[in-house]
Amino acid sequence: MQVVYHLGANSTDEERLVRGLLRANGPLAAQGVIVPGPGRYRPVLRDTMIKLKGGPASREVQEVLLDAVADADHIERLVFSNEYFLCVPQRVITEGAFYPMAARKIAAMANLFPEDECEFHMALRNPATLIPALLGRCKGVSYEEFMGSADPLQIRWAPMVQRMLAAVPGRTLTLWCNEDTPLIWPEVLRAVAGIGPEIPLAADTDVLATIMTEDGLKRLESYLASHPPANIDQRRKIVSAFLSKFALPEELEVEVALPGWTEDLVDEMTEAYDQDVAEIAAMPGVRFLAA
Repeated sequence: MQVVYHLGANSTDEERLVRGLLRANGPLAAQGVIVPGPGRYRPVLRDTMIKLKGGPASREVQEVLLDAVADADHIERLVFSNEYFLCVPQRVITEGAFYPMAARKIAAMANLFPEDECEFHMALRNPATLIPALLGRCKGVSYEEFMGSADPLQIRWAPMVQRMLAAVPGRTLTLWCNEDTPLIWPEVLRAVAGIGPEIPLAADTDVLATIMTEDGLKRLESYLASHPPANIDQRRKIVSAFLSKFALPEELEVEVALPGWTEDLVDEMTEAYDQDVAEIAAMPGVRFLAA
């Protein structure tokens, strides 16, 4: 059995992935891909990891988990999704460090089904827009309280990913940039589900629906139906062309206004993010979905 954990990260997904896959539950189940509803697994996985304290689950505990989260007798691939698997937004930056608990958390997840194949999937996001987005979700928390002693320029993804890879040797991390999601969303869905492009998913345009005019989306869907793209690159070119004409500017622009932040600082953070992405994409153990 393959066990898949979609980790978010925080402020990148808004439950779109699990909702999109749940809409295809029938076709996916026919392929042995089981996507339980979040209410079935989130509490039980959390409680089990707390009880195990990071240790491996016994066969008996694994059977109890499977009975709790799925009704299917035949499971080839089991998909779990929760942007809080690593932590809540308030804890992303803890004691000056960026996701310091990530390695420990995914090691505990891998130990829920220690003999099975295990994958982790996660979107990365430019810290220059991630930090404001996270802070916006922490009601009553000031910028100074949220950041603590952390320097914005030290909020880097590459060291975090290195720690994660070291914590789960032999496991695969599938990563992508949140900024690329509108172009690569069909590939993200299929990577998590473990299926090929031949299986249609109604959720393929879910992300585009949030950043395009309604008329533009209808035209795009009509065009894709009448002119099926020959490959992924062709589809992306078509989507890019429609986005250039029908995108909602207010959904693409991210306003960054935090104490002490300047345009130069944001540029520096963005450059550091680009460097991290290039480094991460080349790391052994990482499968990177690039636009």
